[in-house]
Amino acid sequence: MNFQRGHSREEPEINLIPMIDVLLVIIIFLMLTTTYSKYSGIEINLPTAEAGKAPEQPNEVEVAVTATGQVLVNKTPLGVVDVKALADALRRAAGERQNPVIVINADAKASHQSVIDVMQAAQSAGYPHISFATQAPK
Repeated sequence: MNFQRGHSREEPEINLIPMIDVLLVIIIFLMLTTTYSKYSGIEINLPTAEAGKAPEQPNEVEVAVTATGQVLVNKTPLGVVDVKALADALRRAAGERQNPVIVINADAKASHQSVIDVMQAAQSAGYPHISFATQAPK
């Protein structure tokens, strides 16, 4: 029996506003607590090319640094290895050539300071073009 004849039964409805509020709070919480990893290095992608043997460049001065720290300029060993003597040897090896390229062939076990000394000597001699020779892994 229906004792409430004038009243109709209300349909239950789902209220979406509180659910949206909760989802927004969760999204904000996740955005604030997420840590972004930063890499502390520089990513360098070197270009690749297939080429034959490079032609001889007469405008190069080769400097070799051995594992023991001995320095050779155009295959001539230097007795004293300081920056001033090295700069003088580079000037003699360059001769009358304008802006020669200093090619540094350093042994993998050579000290970092030896290579920096060669670079500093090239700079003090007035030769800004420096190149490093490497070999492909076997």
